Order: sequence, then C-alpha cells, then structure tokens
Amino acid sequence: MADPGAESEPLLSRARGGSGRDCPAGSAACRSVRDGPGAVSRREVCFDQAAVFIEDALQYRSINHRMDARSVWLYRLYYSNACQWILSFTIFLILFLAFIETPSSLTSTADVRYRSAPWNPPCGLTESVEMLCLLVFVADVSVKSYLVGWAQFRTNLWLLAYLAVLVVSLMDWIVSLSLVCQEPLRIRRLFRPFFLMQNSSMMKKTLKCIRSSLPEMASVMLLLALHLCVFTMFGMLLFTGEKQGDGQDRERLIYFRNLPEALTSLLVLLTTANNPDVMTPAYSKNRAYAIFFIVFTLIGSLFLMNLLTAIIYNRFRGYLMKSFQTSLFRRRLGARAAYEVLSSVTAEGQAHPQEVGVKPQDFLQVLQKVQLDSSHKQAIMEKVRSYGGDLLSADEFQKLFNEFDKRVIKEPPPRPEYPSPFLQRAQFLFSHRYFDYLGNFIALGNLVSISVFLVVDADMLPEDRDDFVLGILNCVFILYYLLELLLKVFALGLPGYLAYPSNVFDGLLTIVLLVLEISTLAVYRFPHPGWKPEVLGLLSLWDMARLVNVLIVFRFLRIIPSMKLMAVVASTILDLIRNMRAFGGILVVVYYVFAIMGINLFRGVIVAPPGNGSLAPDNSSVPCGSFEQLEYWANNFDDFAAALITLWNVMVVNNWQVFLDAYRRYSGPWSKIYFVSWWLVSSVIWVNLFLALILENFLHKWDRRSHLQSLAGDPDTTYQMSVELLFRDVLEEPAEEELMEKLSHHPHLQLCR
Repeated sequence: MADPGAESEPLLSRARGGSGRDCPAGSAACRSVRDGPGAVSRREVCFDQAAVFIEDALQYRSINHRMDARSVWLYRLYYSNACQWILSFTIFLILFLAFIETPSSLTSTADVRYRSAPWNPPCGLTESVEMLCLLVFVADVSVKSYLVGWAQFRTNLWLLAYLAVLVVSLMDWIVSLSLVCQEPLRIRRLFRPFFLMQNSSMMKKTLKCIRSSLPEMASVMLLLALHLCVFTMFGMLLFTGEKQGDGQDRERLIYFRNLPEALTSLLVLLTTANNPDVMTPAYSKNRAYAIFFIVFTLIGSLFLMNLLTAIIYNRFRGYLMKSFQTSLFRRRLGARAAYEVLSSVTAEGQAHPQEVGVKPQDFLQVLQKVQLDSSHKQAIMEKVRSYGGDLLSADEFQKLFNEFDKRVIKEPPPRPEYPSPFLQRAQFLFSHRYFDYLGNFIALGNLVSISVFLVVDADMLPEDRDDFVLGILNCVFILYYLLELLLKVFALGLPGYLAYPSNVFDGLLTIVLLVLEISTLAVYRFPHPGWKPEVLGLLSLWDMARLVNVLIVFRFLRIIPSMKLMAVVASTILDLIRNMRAFGGILVVVYYVFAIMGINLFRGVIVAPPGNGSLAPDNSSVPCGSFEQLEYWANNFDDFAAALITLWNVMVVNNWQVFLDAYRRYSGPWSKIYFVSWWLVSSVIWVNLFLALILENFLHKWDRRSHLQSLAGDPDTTYQMSVELLFRDVLEEPAEEELMEKLSHHPHLQLCR
C-alpha cells in the first residue's frame, strides 16, 4: 500500500501518445519507486486504480474521486455487492416502516365500517429500526464526502441536501422520543423518499429533465386555467335558473351553484369523468346547451391536454439518447483513465520507452480484480488473446469495452450420445422444433377445453355441475405434459433441458399440476359421472389444479420471436421495463410524499355511518352517485396502505369527482387543492412522461430494427444486444482531446504533458 501522500503526486505519467519524457523522473505515482519491494507495491496500487477506473466505466460512474491507495480500497469496498445490497435494503426498510408505524396498515380491510383496531407498535420499536437506517445513511454520506473530497463536496448539491435531510431527520427523531411518540407531525417521514432519489443517478437525470420541462408545461397550464375560468363564468351566466324545477335550474343547483362548484365541475369534465352527467340536465331542457359542453371539451380535453402531451414529448425527445450519450462519455473517460494508468506501468518496465500501450497480460491481471461475472470475463480474455502479445493501443483498449455491453448467451450443454440408431432417431425427433409445436397445439386444446366448460357451466349452480368429462380431459393433458417432459429430458439430457428457461417453466408447471392431480384423485377418487369435488376452504384441490392449468397459456410467449412485428413490440416492452426504473422511482417518491401528506391532512375524517353498516341503496337521504351510496368507505387516509389505494383511484380519474365532493363535505373545501394537485402531478405530468418514453423507445426501436443484424454481426453470434448497444450507432463518440482535457482537470489526478 502506498503512503497517503501519494494522492498529491501525479498519477498519470503521459498525455495521449506522449512518451512521458517531459515529466521529471519519478514524478508519477506509478513510477516513483523503481527498485526494491516498494516497486511491487506501486504496481499493485496501479492495478487497483485501473480496476477502479474499469468498474467506473462499466457502471457509468463518475471518476472524480480520490485515487490514493487507501481511498481506492475504501471505494471498492463501498461499491462492493455486499455494501450496495445493505444500502438498498436500508432504503427499502425505512420506506417500508410507513406500513407498520402508527397509524399501521396491519388490518384485513381499510373499510371504516368493518375495520378492527389496528396494532400500533410501542414507542421506540420502529424508532429503533429507523435510527439504525439513519446511521447507515450517515455512514453513506460520510464515505461519499470523503471519497469526492471537500472541494467537490461543497459544490455537490445532492450531497449537501443529503446532509441536510439527515440533520433534520435526526432532530425530528429526537423530538419524537422526547414526546413519547405522541407528536402530531413527523416531518422526517416526508423526507424518506429522498434517500431513494439520491441513490439513483437515473432518477436524478429524470428530475433534471422534468425541471427543464416545467416552463413549457407551466405555459400550457396557464392556458388551461384561463380556459377553465372563461368557461366557468360563461356557465354561471348561462345556467341562472330563472324558473324553478326546469333543467336549467337543476344544472345550476347541482353543478353551477357557486364559483368553486362550477370550477370543480368543469375541471372534472376536463378529464371526461363526469361526462355526460354534467351536461344532461341542461341538455334535457334544450339541446342547444350541448354546444357549450362540446366546445369546452374540444378545446380543453382534445386540444390543450394533447398539446401538453406534445410539449412534454418534444422536451423528452432524445431523452434516452442524451442519457446514453452521457453514459458513453463516462465509459470512454473511465476506460481512458485505466489505459493511462496501465500504459504508465508498461513504460516503467522499459529502459527506453519507444512504444506506448498496455501489455495484454497486465490488462488480464487487472481484469481478475474487476467485479464482473465469469462469462463476461471469459469473453474479454478471448478477445484480448486474439490481439496476440503486442501492446494494446488506446483505440484497441476502448474497443474492448464494447464487449461489456453484450449479454453473453451461454452455449447449451452437449446432448447425450446414444449408440442405438433407434434411440438416435428418437432423440432427433423429440428435440426437433416440431415437437414443441405439437406441445403448443396440445396446450391450446387444453385452454379451449377449459374455456368451453367455463361457458357451459356459467349458468349452472355449483351443486348441479358435472366435472366428469373435464376431469378426464385434465388427467389426459397432465399425462401428456409429463410424457413431454420425460421425452425432452431423454433427448436433451437433464442439463440441456434445464438450460432453456421455457423448459424450466414447463417442467415446474408440470410437476405442480401432477402433484395437484394426484392429491385430487387421492381425495376425490377417479372422475366418474356426477363427479363434483367439494370445496374445502377457499379453493378445492380440483379448482387449484384448474387455476394452475390456465398458466399453460404462457407457453405461447415463446412464439413471439418468430413473428417480427410482435417481436419488435415485445422487445420494446422489455426495454421499457429496464428503462422505467427511474420513472417508476419518481412515481414511488410522489406516491409516498402525497400519501404521508394525506394521512396528516385527512386521517380520521371519514367516519363510519351510524350502526356500523352500509346504507341502503334506496335510502332517499343518500344522493345517487355519492361517496356513501357507492360505498367508497375503504377509500380513506387512515393508514399508509389505504392512502396509496385512494391516490391510485384518484389518479385513474374515474369517478374522482366523488372523492372531491366527499372530502369537501367531511374536511372542508380546501381539500380540493390536495386532490387537484395530485391529479396534476400524477395524471397530467407523470402519465404524459410515461407516454413520451413509450413513444421515444418504440420509434427508435422500430426505425432501427433493420440495423439489429448489422450490429449483431454473425446471426449465430453468442451475444445478445443490450439497449445501449442498440443505440450505439447513432451516438457521437467523444473526441480524444475532450477525454484528455477532462482527465487533465480531474480534482485528484495530474497529467504530465
């Protein structure tokens, strides 16, 4: 290990292509000791530094951190799988506490009419777990601050915010204990989602992109507000209700009674949730009133709302490309830094360095230190050996990192060899794709039989049904699945059979079906006329077998790759799942914050009706379509889980005017601000962002599907293209001068030129 002062010495001895002769002898950190046992230590330090740079490149991390020997050890420990797993689990744990701590969600129902008293943990139980989580975060921010250095820490807004959130959380935790957990408000609960955001670089980029889109979105919001105000005034002037009892008067009394009610009615109409209810009273009196509502909907819902979608998509156009461009630059920068370190080691071993490059054996030795799966390491080793014993140039070194983008598809194990010609022909037959087609056809027949009997038995009482025929068919299909499993194991061998995920799924499904079928026959005997298994508990064994049998439909997913158009759609969905983690994380943060706010604002405002029972639908005291008549009692904010479901129901905007009206009556008119804010954030902004991401991903995948073959090279290649490599042909490679300029301004490195 080098001394701590080595960080102040120049690490990289040469600029790109330079010989290093313009540097004073021994000025580089990797060349300061040429003889003695310290030379081995310096070499190991350089290898550790190169391994860190390679890991930074692979994970698209910034390389602006300390690089002395002690810091490198701490940096690798921090980013080890164990430490990162502990940090991720801690984030999950502190977010999950909201379900357990007061008010806890540990009840079978959220309905205020039937809900029992929830178990609330004693004071200090969840607080102790929370303190452990906060201590982990204190250690996390301490390590991050040390690794980036004080100068970088002072300019890093995320780290400063991290520290501030921890200070506020710890102070609020102390207040909670001093008040014996009886404080009316826990401020720290609102800050918990920050721990999730600060740990994800993609979420930070997404927030930055949303922030840049806010001015354009605000302009459309202003137009929407103006649109609502103008039509609200028109509506109140139109529906004055001069005569009692006519449609015009009903319109005024129900939807345009005053300015807040009129504004709310048209705001809900903007989402079409109360259409045509809001129009019906006036339209029933005079058909000309329909023009008012149609014009409002055309301008608001079909023009301004879609204009908002277009603006968000325009701002997010190239969002993935920009993200991949930044990731590519970080990868190239980390690779270049690793190249400079290893090339300095190569120059150290030469008395008169004439050629600049990296020894393949040095790179292979560093590769063993890198946290990478064995299949990728093996592929990289084969690529390096293909260059021979010559020094790797900077360009060749960078090209090696393209191999990390590819997902290695493991070759299936060799099939068993049978001496008998008959067994060989049987092996060929049962390993052929036509045998899979036969299995899919049988599975289709199984699904058709289940569907037919569901239709036939729909109008029959359970005690009048006869499952004799269906029971026999079920036995036949399960026996075929078992035979198919055995024949495939015979043809491919057990390792070869388990090498395909589709076979693993089929095998597990077959085993489960077989166990359920044997249990069914043991309990209810073999099917016979009038055979009807009794329901014991929630489901009978027979019903469980039928339910599991429906899962056989997933066998048909394997035909998607053979259909080009469907394959494009399916691959787009898979790519969305991979790239939606940041957007999903943002949604989790928003849900969490609004749920905690809802609990603080509306906890206990929904009270069970007298008698602790549901109100009769024909009760004249309950308006039709109201919160009480629809029995929405479970939609409340009495605990965290109930708040999440309530927010989901409002986000879908179907009947969300019922929530607006109910909470206005139970808590006050100011509650509309909360629900309208949630509608704007979730249904307007986030859903449009999601739509923009889908369009961007699908259009790029559709336009570039013809390039898949050229990017992949040989159709029999053992690699599968990742999302980053798919867009690599349209990304701009960073210039070498740009990389070296960035390295020259590294806060903890010095380049000798």
